[in-house]
Amino acid sequence: MPDPLGYDHVMSNEILWAPWRLGYVQGHEKGAAGEPEAWRPGADRGCFLCRAAAADAAHHRALGVVAATASSIVVVNRFPYSNGHLLVAPLDHRAALADLHAEALLDLQLELVRWCGLIERTMQAQGFNIGLNLGSVAGAGLPGHLHWHIVPRWRGDVNFMPTTAGVRVLPQSLDGLWEQLTSAAGASR
Repeated sequence: MPDPLGYDHVMSNEILWAPWRLGYVQGHEKGAAGEPEAWRPGADRGCFLCRAAAADAAHHRALGVVAATASSIVVVNRFPYSNGHLLVAPLDHRAALADLHAEALLDLQLELVRWCGLIERTMQAQGFNIGLNLGSVAGAGLPGHLHWHIVPRWRGDVNFMPTTAGVRVLPQSLDGLWEQLTSAAGASR
């Protein structure tokens, strides 16, 4: 009997619903850290990266912020592809690379270099996937706020699992990762 929704042509893939993720992506997850005292100009109050950019240091752990510069923020990805998965984003809510000034672009690239080095030293990562999805059709889950993914890799890691079994294996808690990376970042300054 054909699938009434027309998905009978899809190879044994199942649709997984994750409605709990929406609150995180929209920035109003329960207990995330409360309302920031002051938002940045042009911030989208429903954006979790804008919320993290506006948060004071007392709320950084709750929001997964491991570092912030004058132009960028680095956040632990709450839905990681692998252990150590970080997001590097401009502080300002910008959807296109052309919307960033040269200083912000340079700062973002320097943060990518810095965090790859820190992860390599502290977590013994042997390689990285670094990516930027521009627009929802390109896979951006948060298309209004640019962000680069840093995904650490290791020889023999189980990163094939999402493709073959729909499973991710993460050997460390997000809070443990936050602690490890903020300690390493403080020691490297």
